Amino acid sequence: MTSLQTMKSLKDVVSETEWEARCQLAGLYRLIAHFRMTDLIDTHISLRVPDEDGHFLINQYGIPFEKMTASHLVKIDYDGNTVADYDQGKMVNTAGFVIHSAIHHARKDVHCVIHTHTADGIAVSAQKHGLLPLSQHALKFYNKVSYHEYEGVALCTEECERLVKDLGQNRAMILRNHGLLTTGDSIQRAFHEIYFLERACQAQIKAMAGGAELHVPSEAVRQHTAQQFEADIIEMVMLKAWNAALSLIENQRDEYCS
Repeated sequence: MTSLQTMKSLKDVVSETEWEARCQLAGLYRLIAHFRMTDLIDTHISLRVPDEDGHFLINQYGIPFEKMTASHLVKIDYDGNTVADYDQGKMVNTAGFVIHSAIHHARKDVHCVIHTHTADGIAVSAQKHGLLPLSQHALKFYNKVSYHEYEGVALCTEECERLVKDLGQNRAMILRNHGLLTTGDSIQRAFHEIYFLERACQAQIKAMAGGAELHVPSEAVRQHTAQQFEADIIEMVMLKAWNAALSLIENQRDEYCS
């Protein structure tokens, strides 16, 4: 594994649009670490390369999210091939390729995919009832979260078709006995989805652990709240939330954008 000290910056090697995408994605990896949604070197986030059909960026396997930089990221195609000479020698997690390539290939509207293995996310994925409408955070996903049955470590491309079919047109999916997955037509939307889904899972596990009888909002309120999260103003809210989150790690920008 190339160390942070010896990694050569790709800033003057790639296009400006690719470099900006690399910086954004590296920042997102750092944010996932900041909010404690990592699993050592496992799990993965991908971002479609602007203006390049069929190419997306994903993490170099073995680099902790806390130390991810723009130059660590690897550009691959839907078949898992490293695209550019400057990325040769960087290892990619096979499971990451299988899950992300399937979604990017099938959903042209998806630009960013986030997959996590948090304790609360896994716990909810293991509960037969799945995500319950217990909190405002959970109601964002009411009737808008998909489920995919666990098939073992995602190493077989045969699973791709089932992953895509189960996701459908939703932006969020719970991978049974595995973890969480969210998508977005922008990096800020994908982040917004995973942040709320993770918080919804945390609230559910804590509420159920208390042992008290749970209160569930009415069906009308559930549907109303879900629709509120689709209002036009949400685009502005997501962008502001993304910029606010980045401000929490602004002292790391020079490092991750290198």
